[in-house]
Amino acid sequence: MPSAHSTPRTPRFDTLTVPKASDVLASEVRERILSGELAEGTPLPPERQLVEQTGLSRATVREALRILEVERLVEIRPGRGGGAFVHRPGRESLANTVQLVIRGQQIRLEALHETREAIEPACAALAAGRRTEQDLADLDAAHAELVGAGDDIRRFLRANVRWHNAVARAGGNELLIGFLSALSESIYAATNLERFMDARIREVTAQAHAKITEAVRSGDAAAARRRMSRHVCGFARAASEVDGRERVELTEPED
Repeated sequence: MPSAHSTPRTPRFDTLTVPKASDVLASEVRERILSGELAEGTPLPPERQLVEQTGLSRATVREALRILEVERLVEIRPGRGGGAFVHRPGRESLANTVQLVIRGQQIRLEALHETREAIEPACAALAAGRRTEQDLADLDAAHAELVGAGDDIRRFLRANVRWHNAVARAGGNELLIGFLSALSESIYAATNLERFMDARIREVTAQAHAKITEAVRSGDAAAARRRMSRHVCGFARAASEVDGRERVELTEPED
């Protein structure tokens, strides 16, 4: 027990991290956009007014706007009638972000295939229950393009990605649409097409697409899930047999 004459212990405080003013302003605007308070296309106050309203410096306001522009939450338009305008993130933002992570982290191809095998059969099942006539028309058009590609591997590839993305869109789940778009682009960009897309593979792919489309058209979710699972698992096995790469390379996919 301390004596009556002992000196009280001096309290200690942890180091405080004070956020930058630009981060605080960017956070407030970001929350207003994501909450729906600021609708798509809404103009933010001019830079001069933001300085007056917030009491921050012009440099701080500009930095906050740059942060939001990088996050694609605002669009900066130059010239007369320009300024900062609200841009709410869509499914393309998700796909772009996922692709950046895949390429930046050089995610293993095996991991990409595993992810695709997990989600794309679910996309097909959802498509069977939710597809519209327009969705079916998109699937048919992509399939016709794929069949008509002949020996043009690049044309075949684009039609293939287009068909898989059409299946995801028919399922109507925005998150799955974004994820699948990123996966499809990344897997095909990292696969040695010249060695892989031979005539046999193209024929098997076309047949699989036709059967999956048939299940989607008839509303048979179980068949759509089963056929898609067989298709993507078979693709992963075949690709691994001819391509020794283990990770996504830092190259842009070709059109």
